[in-house]
Amino acid sequence: MSNIDLHQHQISPKTNVLLIYVVPQFQEIFSSFGTDLPKFTRLVIWLSELMQMYWWILLSISLISLLGLRELKKRFFIVRKQCDYIALKLPIIGNILKKSAIARFSRTLSTMYAAGVPLVEAMGSVAGTTGNILFHETILNMREDVAAGTQLHRSMQGYELFPNMVIQMISIGEESGSLDGMLAKVADFYEDDMDNLVNGLDSLLEPLIMSILGVLVGGLVIAMYLPIFQMGSVV
Repeated sequence: MSNIDLHQHQISPKTNVLLIYVVPQFQEIFSSFGTDLPKFTRLVIWLSELMQMYWWILLSISLISLLGLRELKKRFFIVRKQCDYIALKLPIIGNILKKSAIARFSRTLSTMYAAGVPLVEAMGSVAGTTGNILFHETILNMREDVAAGTQLHRSMQGYELFPNMVIQMISIGEESGSLDGMLAKVADFYEDDMDNLVNGLDSLLEPLIMSILGVLVGGLVIAMYLPIFQMGSVV
């Protein structure tokens, strides 16, 4: 598990523990003050009471939503297609998913073509390896074009999923008779590029997640100590 995953899993449990177990302890102390609490403190106490009473409802809604979406994707093709479309449009994540699909397509097709599998037959098998239904449909459509006599790179030009660099390299491979080699180079390029993106994303998100965690925990601590500071100033 990456550092990002670890921090993501730490944020929610820590804040939940503070709201459910720590804040009520301060609430008992504040009840003996007999004075009005700051608005920020009252807000945190309200959130704490909400979590104590309805945490199981919030957890159930989250689990049902996730399981429901997963089941809908399995049962309904249109839902899966829409989810995959949205995934490709997400900032940063969508770019990584697209590069991953292109790398899988290129690597698998290169291996099968080098092993002597006919291009049309290989594309039928490759379509299911991309992990995205939009790429899956596009590759099957390209397969029909190639079966009708169209060159692979010319078929790819009719779709927006493949960058010009990929199309040009495949064109060179078809003209030079080294399609498998050019596909392997495309796969190498996108696998390296994807690794760099993931590593860069890890470096970018780690301080961001730590900052969010610091704000959440720090905000709760400040909210709990504000009444104490007010009492000290009055004394």
